[in-house]
Amino acid sequence: MASVVSSQALHCFFSTPEITPRFQVRVQSGSGGGSSKVSPSDSALVIGEKDKKVGGRIDSWNASLKRGINKKSVKDVISSDLDVLWDDGYGTKTAKDFFEGAKEMIRPDGGPPRWFCPTECGQPLKDSPILLFCPGIVGVGLALTLHHKALGKVFEVRCLHIPVNDRTPFEGLVKFVEETVRLEHASSPNKPIYLVGDSFGGCLVLAVAARNPEIDLIVILANPATSFDRSQLRPLIPLWEALPDGLYNALPYLLSFVMGNPVQMARVNIEYRLPPRFQIEQLFQNLIALLPHLSDLVDIIPKDTLIWKLKLLKSAASYANSRLHAVKAEVLVLSSGNDYMLPSGDEAQRLKRTLKNCTVRYFKDNGHNILLEDGVNLLTVIKGTGKYRRSRRIDLVLDFIPPSMSEFKQGYDEVVGLLRFATGSAMFSTLNDGKIVKGLHGVPNEGPVLLVGYHMLMGLEVYSLVPEFLREKNIMVRGVAHPVVFREGQGVSSPEFSLGDWMKVMGAVPVTASNLFNLLSTKSHVLLYPGGAREALHHRGEEYKLIWPDQQEFVRMAARFGATIVPFGTVGEDDVAELVLDYNDFMKIPVVNDYIRDANRNSIRLRDKSKGEVANQELYLPGILPKVPGRFYFLFGKPIETKGRKEEILEDRENANQLYLHIKSEVERCIAYLLKKREEDPYRSIVDRTVYRALHSPLHEVPAFDP
Repeated sequence: MASVVSSQALHCFFSTPEITPRFQVRVQSGSGGGSSKVSPSDSALVIGEKDKKVGGRIDSWNASLKRGINKKSVKDVISSDLDVLWDDGYGTKTAKDFFEGAKEMIRPDGGPPRWFCPTECGQPLKDSPILLFCPGIVGVGLALTLHHKALGKVFEVRCLHIPVNDRTPFEGLVKFVEETVRLEHASSPNKPIYLVGDSFGGCLVLAVAARNPEIDLIVILANPATSFDRSQLRPLIPLWEALPDGLYNALPYLLSFVMGNPVQMARVNIEYRLPPRFQIEQLFQNLIALLPHLSDLVDIIPKDTLIWKLKLLKSAASYANSRLHAVKAEVLVLSSGNDYMLPSGDEAQRLKRTLKNCTVRYFKDNGHNILLEDGVNLLTVIKGTGKYRRSRRIDLVLDFIPPSMSEFKQGYDEVVGLLRFATGSAMFSTLNDGKIVKGLHGVPNEGPVLLVGYHMLMGLEVYSLVPEFLREKNIMVRGVAHPVVFREGQGVSSPEFSLGDWMKVMGAVPVTASNLFNLLSTKSHVLLYPGGAREALHHRGEEYKLIWPDQQEFVRMAARFGATIVPFGTVGEDDVAELVLDYNDFMKIPVVNDYIRDANRNSIRLRDKSKGEVANQELYLPGILPKVPGRFYFLFGKPIETKGRKEEILEDRENANQLYLHIKSEVERCIAYLLKKREEDPYRSIVDRTVYRALHSPLHEVPAFDP
């Protein structure tokens, strides 16, 4: 894909002696006063040398360009996928880096607005879409500092820089961004274009989207300034105009607390697993390092520039709001709960009601500068809300980005970490010779592999199974789940980033025949529960009972791709909770039974009643009584090969049924084995495991029974 970058942008980026000028960029045309083709769209330029610094003059830049260019074929430098638990760089950069970068970037400032590509972004994956970032009121274009490395893996990132002394009116900025969007669309008409707008930039990208409804755009708004008319800052514009210059030097300290949450900014690189005392100590050190940089706002946004930007903001909000009805793009709004600059929470709800295709995620602890604060990994939010795609329609298999190490830590340490700690799962598997061993050695590394097992109460075992495969085998297990898990919450005014969003980040997809087909065709490890919701929401007295359909739904699909089927059993639900109210109990309670019927009236039915008891399931939350936690146990049975048996299974339903019954009996055997052997585990109780862990080893190394 060709990218629009001006020669001034390159000058702006390479003019700082402290920055090593090494990045890859493809240039098609310039902005502002003229354009020139620097390289063809089918090649990449590797600019600069790793150990060489470049000065701030265009002449020195041109000289170094002649010495440092190496042309490489795109095929040689672009990969097509990411490794599981890849390094997304989140937590290695903080708001301190933003202030340092902004201060350096404005030194050679001048000229018109222009696009630049941050060095940290590097080379994206093959066929990655482009992401154009439009900044907030500061205008430097570095507000994605925390996210450059992650976004640069899956997007061609371009950031808009608006120089401090630039006075381009809002409509001029709209036309500038619009020109870039149209050029990119002409270059790659089948790819979406991502427009990310922060505060003021939100007005800018909405205006562009409204003017270009025929282009496939995905608009991401971070606390958009479309609510500026209701902001507390608007009445203060005349006061700031009359403010003496001497007093203005103290204003940035006030603005820093209004525009963002310094504590949240300082928490970005603090390891969650550190003891509280060390977390507080690190937070204090980060705040001390950050506070001196707040005075840099005086240089980054001088008094006359601030007054101009606030007036520009007023016209931007008016322009964007008058054209919201014309926006056809997908829109994702990131809204902060502690935004003291704009009423972002209310504005997000207004946009959701006004725009045709709008999703909102609410971050209650964050301030206005949400992209520079802890708890918001932009790529994670894009993935979790199902907004990442490389073509006109999302492909849940081919467009999937595996979780990064930071996502793994946050998802399984912070989100479900307490459950994993309480249940202390023990994993066992069966080798090809029938021997049972500790760990997952018996599960094949090469796909396609279909893991077929028992769904415990409320599916709690999933939150231990998937991370163990990642930790021990570095394998991404793709779960197929009931579509209701991925449905947007009805009646939720401020939806936060939910467990369902995290399931999408970790690879779960709705259970459909086409999704299972696509996963197996790409040789994935797939997690399937034939009992589905009926088994996970079983009745009292049905613990460890398989409630499977009458027909072999998955066996023939596995045989089609020669997949290895691994039956498994899991036990432990009766060690963590007691089921006190099941579906039958709730249906005897007036009002409650009507609520359950109404909630399920429009729900998706995966199976009809001809499929047996497994199809007759209303979705509800069972009444459970927690216990002092015991332990979850998993046993993966001997792998069952279907390779070479395609015709035998596909053409003869009796053979397929026999294999189906064999798999079911293996799951039952695994469950029976675990129920018996867990009695021999000296660390079945959370108390014993906690003591052992404190004295000896990490959670996953706490021993269990001898198989």
